[in-house]
Amino acid sequence: MLSPWCSLLLPTSHHAMAMLARPPPPNCRIYSPLRSSPKRQRSVTRVAPTLTATSEAVSSPSSAKKKVLVPIAMGTEEMEAVILASVLRRAGAVVTLASVEDGLEVEASCGSRLVADTHIASCADHVFDLVALPGGMPGSVRLRESEILQRITVRQAEEKRLYGAICAAPAVVLLPWGLHKGKKVITCHPSFMGDLPTFRAVESNVQVSGELTTSRGPGTAFQFAVSFVEQMFGLHAAEDVGRTLMTDTDADLEGTTEVNEVVWSFDHNPRVLIPIANGSEEMEVIILADILRRAKINVVLASVEKSPIIIGSQGMKIVADKSIRSASDSEYDLIILPGGAAGVERLHSSKFLKKLLIEHKQAGRMYGGVCTSQMILQQQGLLEGEWGTPIWLCYEDYGASVLLKKNESTILGTAGIPLCFLAGQLC
Repeated sequence: MLSPWCSLLLPTSHHAMAMLARPPPPNCRIYSPLRSSPKRQRSVTRVAPTLTATSEAVSSPSSAKKKVLVPIAMGTEEMEAVILASVLRRAGAVVTLASVEDGLEVEASCGSRLVADTHIASCADHVFDLVALPGGMPGSVRLRESEILQRITVRQAEEKRLYGAICAAPAVVLLPWGLHKGKKVITCHPSFMGDLPTFRAVESNVQVSGELTTSRGPGTAFQFAVSFVEQMFGLHAAEDVGRTLMTDTDADLEGTTEVNEVVWSFDHNPRVLIPIANGSEEMEVIILADILRRAKINVVLASVEKSPIIIGSQGMKIVADKSIRSASDSEYDLIILPGGAAGVERLHSSKFLKKLLIEHKQAGRMYGGVCTSQMILQQQGLLEGEWGTPIWLCYEDYGASVLLKKNESTILGTAGIPLCFLAGQLC
């Protein structure tokens, strides 16, 4: 059954790409959890930017390399950090992920481990076109305690360059630093709205106020990141990135399709395996792990590489929990494969993963893939007789981000797969 809270972390609808050129069967039930959600917040609102910010945006050629700083700390919200860095890198920005901790490796708020590019100290004298702070607790507090980051961000604001914060960070970091003053109107996570001055606070998914942009949380992170793409590279670049990542909202497309209604029932805490490789799409990996872990599901990231550290398609370094060989000794209720063209090739070459998937199918347990990873399932004969979803070129003909078939318990999705659906079914 579809969970009633599918739209919890999804303020925007993510549509599907379709692999099979046939419509769903007659007994297919179509659900769109996003249509029945309560009153929607305003998507992106703006306060007129200063003359300086406007002239800089107009005069800067879209081809110029923009430099972006994304600081991270222990307890940073991993979805927000990874989505920010990945989206901006796709747009052509040079993004530096900087740790405010003693080491480069940080454990994020939901347990994912990320490796920064450098320490914050090495960024002290650099000039950035954008400084964007992810939220999360206690990550936001850790960012606030960094004197170097404070100096960088205050200087950014004083020199009228772009800066922003999401989730808890506007209230926990920017407010104590006095970066909300002037004519700035801001938003933040609902849990921290009470900490903002009432005459400056607004409930919008993304609030652009001059050089400052703020946003609400993990579910608005794509909008937050794409708003920076627009401010730095222009509207067309933002539209291109949004189209590629399947982030655009279209009321005519359904959110989820369930082919033959299935009730997933477990007498134990579900275990989910997410195999990862060099070139895996880091946003899909982290979004999967983050949302499922929020639902108290036991998630294991397993590397098919010799190293536990994999480098994602956009250069993000993620630390796996174990190797695929070690992971293959255990049983899982669900195996789900992330996309990323180079990563999919690496996953496909793993003998351990291939054996694990075949055994999983034979045992009647669930498996699936996001985006291009469905090619692995197809090439290994795991999609025979299944209703597929997603392939990029013909997505407009279909209205589903997830298709589920009872017979083989297969879940297929796109880059914008509504993962709360999975969490709801596994809990």
